[in-house]
Amino acid sequence: MYRSLSARDLFAEIDRLQRDMQQAFDPSPSIRGLGRGFPALNIGATPKSIEIYAFAPGIDPSALDVSLDRGVLTIAGKRSPLPKQEQSAAVHINERFEGPFRRVMALSEDADPDALSATYRDGVLRITIQRRVSTQPRRIAIQ
Repeated sequence: MYRSLSARDLFAEIDRLQRDMQQAFDPSPSIRGLGRGFPALNIGATPKSIEIYAFAPGIDPSALDVSLDRGVLTIAGKRSPLPKQEQSAAVHINERFEGPFRRVMALSEDADPDALSATYRDGVLRITIQRRVSTQPRRIAIQ
């Protein structure tokens, strides 16, 4: 029922608890995006498009699902576990996330749901959503 902890195990457990608490209360982004969700996102905009970058290394592109429904963009998928290690190998720290994930975000009203593209390269999923032509800035000629 109770596990005996050596001094090394005790310090490792305290370190893990400290990291968990820091991630829970730290609003700054982390390299893994654990504080805000997986995958970590960068979202930006140009006058003609909305650019979303999802950092999802080690995921097969066929395991990713990107959908847009009523102005809500969903990025979902599943990260497979790593192959089993030798029985004699001891794992001291395992911070790699595995299993299903899902990120959901509402898009602005000027996003065109018919002009969306997604590409995956080197662990980065890039989603480009064009803005509606009617909402793009334009210059009006004076006569």
